[in-house]
Amino acid sequence: MSHVELYLKDARSFLSAQPESFQEKINQIHTMIHEKSGLGNEFLGWLDLPIHYDKEEYQRILKASQKIRKDSQVLVVIGIGGSYLGAKAGLEFLRKPFVKDSLEIIFAGHQMSSEYMANLLDYLQDKDFSINVISKSGTTTEPAIAFRMLKSVLEDKYGVEQSKKRIYATTDKARGALHSLSKTNGYEMFVIPDDVGGRFSVLTAVGLLPLACQGIDVDSMMNGAKDAYHRFSNPNLKDNEAYLYAATRALLYESGKKIEMMVGYEPNLLYLNEWWKQLFGESEGKDHKGLFVASAGFSTDLHSLGQYIQDGERHLFETVIQVVEPHRDVVLTKEENDLDELNYLSGKTLSYVNLQALKGTMMAHVDGGVPNILIQIPKMDSYTFGYLVYFFEIACAMSAYWIGVNPFNQPGVEAYKKNMFALLGKKGFEHYIK
Repeated sequence: MSHVELYLKDARSFLSAQPESFQEKINQIHTMIHEKSGLGNEFLGWLDLPIHYDKEEYQRILKASQKIRKDSQVLVVIGIGGSYLGAKAGLEFLRKPFVKDSLEIIFAGHQMSSEYMANLLDYLQDKDFSINVISKSGTTTEPAIAFRMLKSVLEDKYGVEQSKKRIYATTDKARGALHSLSKTNGYEMFVIPDDVGGRFSVLTAVGLLPLACQGIDVDSMMNGAKDAYHRFSNPNLKDNEAYLYAATRALLYESGKKIEMMVGYEPNLLYLNEWWKQLFGESEGKDHKGLFVASAGFSTDLHSLGQYIQDGERHLFETVIQVVEPHRDVVLTKEENDLDELNYLSGKTLSYVNLQALKGTMMAHVDGGVPNILIQIPKMDSYTFGYLVYFFEIACAMSAYWIGVNPFNQPGVEAYKKNMFALLGKKGFEHYIK
């Protein structure tokens, strides 16, 4: 039995052909993935990462996380795209709202807001902090700017030599500006594997170090990913929920649905949605193909997007994540005057009310012509997070190959950079602005 349950009742009626009739196509793509014979096959290192990860580096990650927790109040994680979204997704997925952690983790280098950076620099003045800078090259503009500024503050605070002991670099194993700088200065280094792209890097040091620093059970997380690896190694759609999800979304796309909206009913899912958007958007959105991926947090966004979803253009479908068991619950009580007319709910839990909102919304949207895919997860714990990461990664590879694109490149990402460099006056880019 899968740890993630997939329900397609509210999507199948919108399909002219069912996913199971494409088992042969699934088998062919599965073979392509596992034999590494498709486009971008040099970036399939994530495929067996849950069982073939570097055990020695893993132990160094755990040791470094203990040191950071001991000598720092704040860890600033510098990175952009896959270099921060996976860790942020995990932290938000697993954190308890309103509980102050012993180590505060702050992200930087994921935008270029002067307001954000100036206030961060002020905030760190009276804090003991360390830096985890994540970049394969070390020259990506946003994190490179942030690292230069934060390193300067760290050196002013602790001195050049002592600051070196508070900088942890996650980068290429042999080359690049950050690798060279780390070698020269003696920063502890962790590796972004050559064959693992950023958006697939959650289960490497990119995600593991920040998560371990927060005290998250990364052993359980890796076990979840390992069990998902074994579960989804069989391409049969009767046993492979990840491929079934990929095939269903691909068929909805082919039927004219151009937008997939990931929906969650727990605030802790919001950054999982952000990571998912990069994973699928950057993997499939090329060659003028691919679903546009969006997300929403319900019931909050029902009061903003609900009208459009119900009655707007019929070009989208929803994938809904349901958390079966909340960690905590509260019971609604009865009031004598019942002015808010809620006494009919007395004795019921808030999670029960939330579930009925989920069910009622799915019913309304399906009736309004919006297909719904339901993904059930038992709870929000580290095992489930690891399992869910692998579920979406293998589904993404299947889905991208289904529509005939390379899942692992991102040529369009470079276009804005060339224009930005030209506008900023970087040598060699003058001809991009006419």
